[in-house]
Amino acid sequence: MMGWIRDLFPIHRSLSGPGTVETLNYIHNLLPQLTLHKVPSGKKAFDWTVPNEWTFREAWIETADGEPIVDVADHNLHILGYSEPIDAEMDLEELDRHLYSLPERPDAIPFVTSYYKRRWGFCLPHTKRRALRPGRYRVRIDADLKPGHLTYGELILPGETTDEVLLSTYVCHPSMANNEVTGPAMAMALGRWLAGRDRRMTYRILFLVETIGSIIYLSQHLETMQARTKAGFVLTCLGDDRTWSFMPSRLGGTLADRVSTHVLDHAVGDYDRYTFLERGSDERQYCSPGVNLPVASIMRSKYATYPEYHTSDDDLDLVSADALAQSFEVYRRVIEAIEANRTYRNVFPGEPKLDARGLYPDLSTAESGLTVRAMMNVIAYADGHHDLLSIAEIIGEDVLVCAEIAEKLVAGGVLEPVKHGDRNTVSGDLHNQD
Repeated sequence: MMGWIRDLFPIHRSLSGPGTVETLNYIHNLLPQLTLHKVPSGKKAFDWTVPNEWTFREAWIETADGEPIVDVADHNLHILGYSEPIDAEMDLEELDRHLYSLPERPDAIPFVTSYYKRRWGFCLPHTKRRALRPGRYRVRIDADLKPGHLTYGELILPGETTDEVLLSTYVCHPSMANNEVTGPAMAMALGRWLAGRDRRMTYRILFLVETIGSIIYLSQHLETMQARTKAGFVLTCLGDDRTWSFMPSRLGGTLADRVSTHVLDHAVGDYDRYTFLERGSDERQYCSPGVNLPVASIMRSKYATYPEYHTSDDDLDLVSADALAQSFEVYRRVIEAIEANRTYRNVFPGEPKLDARGLYPDLSTAESGLTVRAMMNVIAYADGHHDLLSIAEIIGEDVLVCAEIAEKLVAGGVLEPVKHGDRNTVSGDLHNQD
């Protein structure tokens, strides 16, 4: 993942244009099953319209005597995203109206965009902005803003059932490591892992541009996703090693919420819990009324909470291979828990005779006693109404341990899975989000 991140970091991405397509082509080389889709400018998607395509070539500021001040060739964040073209001379007073900096972080370049209103601008460290001297400046932005396409990537990995898990990430931010490229890197790693294993669930993995991309995709697939999505996750901010964070779905209680907190409690222990009032990524679209999908997000430092967020300080030094490996392990456990989460019923009235089925140890020790206790607790709540995740929470055990126990009990003829038609054995929602 670190290698992929280093490759993707310098690409100049936006809502559309060559950099976004280059990023998606890179992902396609690693995930050959990925399909790329183009949506034309001007197409309606719910209350939104697909914007014009932005093709950027160069942008710089220099003094009248040719001294360079800002050049986007030095850093992608120097240009206001979606800037319209300009080639002009002006004095400092006029130029300053088109400059953006952060007084509170004076040595960093801020990330600023203007996707839906025509303007131009440059971003630079506040110290450099304050050092500009009165005089004439030459400004050039060589870019096109004209009808074209917005491109996204979609990977469907079919499972034994049509019940789906959604993994969604975004590919529209230039040169920010934790906020941007850790999400696609994690989606690629999970996609490659999932492609090589047996799957009960179907997996829908999306590489979109944030906000307008998820809105476009939902406008095309809403009915199917509402019928099939049992849990979903927005993958973002997964590479720093400071903390863990959890963003719930709009009303909570979905399978995504339950499995996330269960895995974090057992695998991480201490993490920051946010409310949906503090949302900020594509969970806004997936959980909105009228869409209402069960989508949550496990992150390291949550977006907009760490000081380097949306600045040039969110660089490759902020992410580590260890943090990425830990994040992958957490999401791997989340997926394995969803795969294992079924509902079982006890075949016998009363307590089954485990020793007759080779399920009861013939030597009594403290360790065997704990094993038997966990097994008996699973049996006690396997009533056809509690899924494994509920049972694990009730008895204080890891759901994957409960899954191993359940498999042994099924093999021993003690438990039987509840058929899908008898009860929804996958969704596991505690609240009806409708």
